[in-house]
Amino acid sequence: MAEEIIGGKLEEQEFSINMGPQHPSTHGVLRMMLKLKGETVMEVKPQLGYIHRGIEKMCEKITYQQSIHLTDRLDYLSAHILNEAVCLTVEDALGVEVPERVKYIRTIMGELNRIASHQLWWCAFGMDLGALTSFFYGLRDREKILDIFEKSCGARLLLSYNVPGGLMYDIQPDFQKDVKDFIQYFKKKLPEYDDLLTGNPIMQQRTKGVGLLTKAQAIDYGVTGPSGRGSGFSCDVRKHQPYSAYSKVNFKEILYTEGDSFARYRVRMDEMWESMSIIEQLIDNIPEGDFALKMKPIIKLPVGEYYTRVEAVRGEFGVYIVSDGNKNPLRMKFRSPNFSNLAVIDTMASGQKIADLIAIGGSMDYVIPDMDR
Repeated sequence: MAEEIIGGKLEEQEFSINMGPQHPSTHGVLRMMLKLKGETVMEVKPQLGYIHRGIEKMCEKITYQQSIHLTDRLDYLSAHILNEAVCLTVEDALGVEVPERVKYIRTIMGELNRIASHQLWWCAFGMDLGALTSFFYGLRDREKILDIFEKSCGARLLLSYNVPGGLMYDIQPDFQKDVKDFIQYFKKKLPEYDDLLTGNPIMQQRTKGVGLLTKAQAIDYGVTGPSGRGSGFSCDVRKHQPYSAYSKVNFKEILYTEGDSFARYRVRMDEMWESMSIIEQLIDNIPEGDFALKMKPIIKLPVGEYYTRVEAVRGEFGVYIVSDGNKNPLRMKFRSPNFSNLAVIDTMASGQKIADLIAIGGSMDYVIPDMDR
């Protein structure tokens, strides 16, 4: 702490420090320039660019099928959902509709992806706050979903299971059994998360009333996903603009109005229950049929502009394509939920303590490659 004696009194000075780009609680290569007065945060300036790869520019030089393999390097914890967003945009531009079987499988895999991501968020969030045991619980249960992914498409994290027109492979013979076994297992394990962390008095003191974000601020900054819904902002794309099989299932959009770190925590905890409910409604009703349409090896979209949005794990993810009729897009732009969600960090953290900044960042669940493209 920087201090100096002024008029015979010991007073704190305002000074600046760097947090990151390798701080263990910043969830990736993020640098935050902090202006502090003692332990009170006066200002936060996020600095990006440490993992920039020029993905959107790369998409201009490759085919639409190849670009799918780059999107799962954005929010790698939402890989399946981001892959699906590109496929939906291409399919919409071509005016094709995938078989019902594909819609059901995409939705089931997407919700498994959502649960797996929330599990990793939960275990890391607890560890950020000092609850190391949560890290082992979350990773233990997440492995069961990754095993299903591996049996389905050979990959555990960066799936690339979606292709324009359908899926790369049909589901493996044990898919439905494995998914139902996981649901029954996790229904018994998820209450343990509440026993361990949710009701913990220290955890609640670290999160309640910390990092306040009003509904108006969430809308102004474009904060979507669980972070926006924790402030009462109804923004679930699955509800407002259903895609794949979401129009065929009943589920609740989880909303809390407190707008603090604990509200954002509760949204994600409740969403895991809703994801399991969605999967249960679909898993025994997967229609028979093809798992993919027959598509040309080289896809050329009609001249025009196309946009599709999906509900990724951390919020609204959009794909914008400008086509000039060639096999590669003239321009491809991604609307990243994490980038918009990061913009509000100064608003939430100013006036809080340094330790509160860690809790706030964890409650927002940032994935840096998604914003640093």
